[in-house]
Amino acid sequence: MPRAKVSRKSTAIDMTAMCDVAFLLLTFFILSAKPKVEDPIHADIPASTTIQALPEVDFAQLLVAQGKVIFSVEGADVRLETLKGMADQYKIDFTPEELKAFQGLDNVSVPIGVLKQYLNMTNQERAGVAKTGVQVDTTDNNELYWWVKNARKADKLVHNKELKIAIKGDSKEEYPTIAKIIKTLQKQKVNKFGLITSLKAATK
Repeated sequence: MPRAKVSRKSTAIDMTAMCDVAFLLLTFFILSAKPKVEDPIHADIPASTTIQALPEVDFAQLLVAQGKVIFSVEGADVRLETLKGMADQYKIDFTPEELKAFQGLDNVSVPIGVLKQYLNMTNQERAGVAKTGVQVDTTDNNELYWWVKNARKADKLVHNKELKIAIKGDSKEEYPTIAKIIKTLQKQKVNKFGLITSLKAATK
């Protein structure tokens, strides 16, 4: 009796599940990625050959350029507590809307005296405001001192961590401005801080 011939069929692989996983991963990476924030003032930072990623939490940055200092701190929750501390220090009443607006700011680029008006502007109006930075001088009561102090308190309160601080300075910035910032940090016994640089090729 002749053997029955089994007809050959082409194998088919269902890729639906694989496509679903790929799109889920893509969506996750897009939603979790942190967009690069443009600096409010241009700083031509010096270069170095070492690489270390900047922290995404428990971190504050001081951008120094054109004789101005821009203060920023990571985390909307820490920013909120920092502003509450500044409100107590300078006896300013911020509305819930202003507090919420401050949580969404990337940095503090205006003096505390005009911050309330700044928070009530639209994003387009804020873009047109001159970035004068926070006030810093050699006195014990300059604005930068209190921004840093209240941010350190806020980070300790919210995350129970020590706030890491880094200076991102223009390579052409004059020494007196940097010296005032370092002196302000030292008054709070902050003697350890980072310097943000760009990457250059290692010398051979």
